[in-house]
Amino acid sequence: MSALLELQDVHACFGGAQRSYRHASREIGLPMKFGVFLPPQAVQGRRVPAVLFLAGLTCNEETFLIKAGAQRMAAELGLALIAPDTSPRGANLPDEAADWEFGVGAGFYLDATQEPWARYWRMESYLLQELLPLVGVSLPIDTTRLGLCGHSMGGHGALTLALRHPGKFKSLSAFAPISHPTQCAWGQKAFKGYLGDDEVRWAQHDATLLMQRQAQAPYPGGILIDQGMADKFLFDKQLLPEAFEAACQHIGQPLTLRRQPGYDHGYYFIQSFIDDHLRHHAAQLAAA
Repeated sequence: MSALLELQDVHACFGGAQRSYRHASREIGLPMKFGVFLPPQAVQGRRVPAVLFLAGLTCNEETFLIKAGAQRMAAELGLALIAPDTSPRGANLPDEAADWEFGVGAGFYLDATQEPWARYWRMESYLLQELLPLVGVSLPIDTTRLGLCGHSMGGHGALTLALRHPGKFKSLSAFAPISHPTQCAWGQKAFKGYLGDDEVRWAQHDATLLMQRQAQAPYPGGILIDQGMADKFLFDKQLLPEAFEAACQHIGQPLTLRRQPGYDHGYYFIQSFIDDHLRHHAAQLAAA
């Protein structure tokens, strides 16, 4: 194990190991935490593919790993699960935790350009330039076979990071993602606060606009999205999955958008369909 990683906790789980780590982040400038589930194959020393899961507003590095019930299927499929925190913590910026939609727990998986956020809120660089290389050298994870998944704000992060970093991720899925953030209140609030008034810069972090600009389908094996039809944020026009669906159709990107009757925005919804998402990733990562 790398000396850069401080093991915080470890539990046996479905023949594998559920671990939590802390490390000093050069990109963030503060300590960061993340959780990892290693399937039995990894515990035995084999390098395994992994799914990076990005959680939503108010969540942290534990939320998905505790609430989603993903470890059983991940163990069967031989997939590692990587769950980072959703924002920096401990920067002590004015009002950083005053609003659940912005600041702590609401990093939106981008690099802020506006003060005072620009110094610490560098989640895109943290994930791509620091965390994934770190787990690749410190843990039995094959970072050439990575899938990306997320929920809500994390679904936004999954879709945008997958499109902004072509070839980095071999599979992609999301639960109730914020699909067109330049056109919803959550996205506009975050983008204005982190990126300022330049809407050209906003567009660089909007999954629908990024997909519209693709010359060809970036994920020919298909993208999987589940959306609960009793999700209040769907009716509040925060998610706009139909916009991303239209963008995929426009450029010929295969998309399975499953509209699930009766399901809301929470983790009971994710529990119900997480196995399908892990199978989706395992199949594409095996092909990769």
